Amino acid sequence: MRFFFLVVLLAGLALGIGYPLAVRHVPGYEIGVFPLVDGDGYRAADVSIAPSEAPVRVRLVMQVAQRLAPSEDRPVFRMIVTTGDQPVFEQRVTFAGVEPQPGSEASFLYEDDLATIDPVNGDARYVFTIEPTVGGGDVAPSRVDLILNAGAFDLDPRAVPVGYVLIVVGFVGFVAMARRRRKLNRQNPPPPRWGRTPDDKP
Repeated sequence: MRFFFLVVLLAGLALGIGYPLAVRHVPGYEIGVFPLVDGDGYRAADVSIAPSEAPVRVRLVMQVAQRLAPSEDRPVFRMIVTTGDQPVFEQRVTFAGVEPQPGSEASFLYEDDLATIDPVNGDARYVFTIEPTVGGGDVAPSRVDLILNAGAFDLDPRAVPVGYVLIVVGFVGFVAMARRRRKLNRQNPPPPRWGRTPDDKP
């Protein structure tokens, strides 16, 4: 039984901890980097994505001159993605909880994971656009890049809670089995060596 609970514990660690880390740090291969904001202002990115590249991870990297205080209540952009005449998704971009990275020329870089496109419709090109929002109007980015990664993991939100439950069950069961075995060993000590009993005297 100890081996069973150990397997449950390891499965929980893989689902609850290893799986999210893999999603975060194994983004697949890069399709490309496409500017959405530069010195000429806002522009759209027109990208050809093949069905074999799904799932496609969508990220934004924003460069600003001053450090920000991002908040879920104050979206900076609104991203709109379409293919042909069909909408793919529309999402607020907040950069909430993102720690800035140092950029060039004393600037700060903010990167946000937005969505995963899966499946991919290969019949038409994908068009990515961003628009400034009223709440984020005080942000003046010097550059915003769209980064697309193919073959990215897509995090199943059900997996992490299941992993935590397995961690608890596996840990509690393993500890309980270990204590039970120690108790049985104390109640039933092994026989003396060489056939001698505790009553035997030299």
